[in-house]
Amino acid sequence: MPLAIFAFAAGVWAAQYQAQLPSYPWLAVLPGGLTVTCVLALQWYKSGVARANLFRALILAIALTAGFAWSSWRAVWRLADALPRAVEMRDVELTGIVAELPEPGEQGVRFVFQVERASAAVPERVLLSWYAAERGEGAAPALRPGERWRFTARLKRPHGLANPELFDYEAALLERGIRATGSVRASPAPVRIDEFVVRPATLVHRLRDAIRARFHTALPGADYVGVLVALAVGDQRGIPDQQWTVFRNTGISHLISISGMHVSMIGLLVGWLAGKAWRRSQRRMLRVPAMKVAAASGLAAAAVYSVLAGMGIPTQRSLIMIAVVAVAILGGRAPSRGIVLALALLCVLLFDPWAVLAAGFWLSFGAVAILMFLLGGRVRAEKGWRAAVAGQLGITLAMIPGLVVLFNAFSLVSPLANALAIPLVSFVITPLTLLAIVLPFTGLLELAHWFFGVLMVALEWLSALSFAMWSQAAPPGVLAAVALVGVGWLMLPRGTPARAAGALAVLPMLAWVPERPPYGAFRMTVLDVGQGTAVHVRTARHELIYDTGPAYRQGGDAGMRVLIPYLGAAGVRRIDRLVVSHDDLDHSGGLASLLAAGAVSEVMANFDLPEPSDRRPQPPRRPCLAGDSWSWDGVDFRILHPDERELDTSSDNDSSCVLRISAPGGSVLLAGDIERAAERRLLVQAGESLRSTVVVVPHHGSKSSSGEPLVAGVAARAAIHSAGYLNQFHHPHPGVLQRWSAAGATNWRTDEQGAILVDVGVRGVEITSWRDVARRYWYGS
Repeated sequence: MPLAIFAFAAGVWAAQYQAQLPSYPWLAVLPGGLTVTCVLALQWYKSGVARANLFRALILAIALTAGFAWSSWRAVWRLADALPRAVEMRDVELTGIVAELPEPGEQGVRFVFQVERASAAVPERVLLSWYAAERGEGAAPALRPGERWRFTARLKRPHGLANPELFDYEAALLERGIRATGSVRASPAPVRIDEFVVRPATLVHRLRDAIRARFHTALPGADYVGVLVALAVGDQRGIPDQQWTVFRNTGISHLISISGMHVSMIGLLVGWLAGKAWRRSQRRMLRVPAMKVAAASGLAAAAVYSVLAGMGIPTQRSLIMIAVVAVAILGGRAPSRGIVLALALLCVLLFDPWAVLAAGFWLSFGAVAILMFLLGGRVRAEKGWRAAVAGQLGITLAMIPGLVVLFNAFSLVSPLANALAIPLVSFVITPLTLLAIVLPFTGLLELAHWFFGVLMVALEWLSALSFAMWSQAAPPGVLAAVALVGVGWLMLPRGTPARAAGALAVLPMLAWVPERPPYGAFRMTVLDVGQGTAVHVRTARHELIYDTGPAYRQGGDAGMRVLIPYLGAAGVRRIDRLVVSHDDLDHSGGLASLLAAGAVSEVMANFDLPEPSDRRPQPPRRPCLAGDSWSWDGVDFRILHPDERELDTSSDNDSSCVLRISAPGGSVLLAGDIERAAERRLLVQAGESLRSTVVVVPHHGSKSSSGEPLVAGVAARAAIHSAGYLNQFHHPHPGVLQRWSAAGATNWRTDEQGAILVDVGVRGVEITSWRDVARRYWYGS
């Protein structure tokens, strides 16, 4: 049975990586085909080893196909609940319920809304942002789960940033069943219809909201109150990015949430207490064995805690495993570890086939499988501190291939950090936090907060070590598979021939570096950062960044959310030169985050750099002025605009730094936000040297830029428009698109095609987009 379940999981995984889903007829045929195949298999299974093996192979094939069909059918069904394109960005009146915990922020609140009635066809679940400015107030609107509201909203289909090897926001929305996003409008005035609509789900989320509010009231402004809320109700959104950086660098992120370990601990503790109390009565013992009472009590406690936590993947997995063991005990059976893990896997995928897209799915099941393998023992099981040490070291080593594939990094100080954090978080901080839910004593929270503060002193010191993290480019799948086989071989029992040689299989993955352009060529990536610009240029030995993207209204910036993760996945350890065209937030919004990462050698900008928050020395800054030029690896870089006189007389947009990059195979023009006046001056100053094969069009395709003289003067074969999906400025303007197209250029758009990848080789230019390279069935749906 476990093998069949693993085959079912492989089918689910394969379906989620399809560029296009099977049609309804195919999905209708698959179950019938499975039934016929199964009947034939039963007819063939008479006797003999060959027939038995054939039968097993057929069962695996049936399970694989069933997983593919189940995942595809669920996807087709969910995609059918779509927002019609005709309704996008139109005002729609919605009536419904605040479905989950709202996410308050500095400028407003985000929340999942369960639509009950609407003035147009809309999905059942939408994610809305309600900004304080939209209400004309200084504070964010106060929302609570279970409230029924009527308001007008402006919706759009699910759309996320699409960049190489980065988080897929559209897939995350699909998994949550959210089929549209949007914002609440100020007019007409929103109306709260009911204070609380009583339903099982709203009762749970209202309780979680009350606990979160009580924690914040008890610890106002405390540094780690977000961590305590995460441990209590599974809401991690209150943890600052700086703390998450420390947790990632030390490898303890799995502890800063309601993980499977915490659910198991609660179940075991409650079960042990219930069994101990039951044993005090001989009469009760004769009626029902204490072990069965302990199993039922532990399962009930784990279920309550899991529901309170929001039922994340690690929580689901742990609860299902506890349920399987508890049911087996109640039925007088003892299932093997493999069956327990396989049944948990099956239940998670039946409920949520999109779980295979989440890193937490692989880490959760992978860690448990490794622990079962290491601590199960071939002769005898390890116990006590030996088991703890063996388990932690084994997980640290065995998870390296997975962590490199999923995050392009792993913590080298993780064993030490976890040795400190696991006992303190699991046996001190979490129990104190959970007691604070039941007992209204502020002192419990204050004590838990103090203990976590002590832990953070050690974690921050470990995180600051120069060797704390191993970072590298995303490796090819073949090298990752070889590394996985290697760590598996390394964990085999003592006495296995050449067991230590398994470590050698990991080295190719860790030593791998991505292919760089040859001498005289370069590769440019116009990143999808929303309404803004960020460009990465790579030569044979150098790295350049042009602009750093926007600061986002909902919090964070493109530097932290896009550039830093992208550069890590691309294997960029240091930026040789960072050029910031001008000081508008859609071009410089990510600058502070990028400088804080400490990997910039030099900045070219015509404004003062932001002050560092950690007293880190700033890289040297030089002005970005016309006439400045340099050459890297056979590729020429030249600043065409502005000259020094224009800095004081032009607007921010018209004083943008314009950079031209040229190689024997082609050239690229990066034009910032220049508008018509600057375009005319640029044509006079640059003349024929303005001609370029590719242009990142000025001002995101605004109608105030890309005048006909500039379009003719550049004479580009490709025009790239970096803009946000359905942005409020309506960039790129249809007239601008037509103008470039009429001049012979192919238009490329980050809002529709994701990151644009440009290879300027020795013999020519090749262009593609990330949404074409890594196409998924949910893109544009």
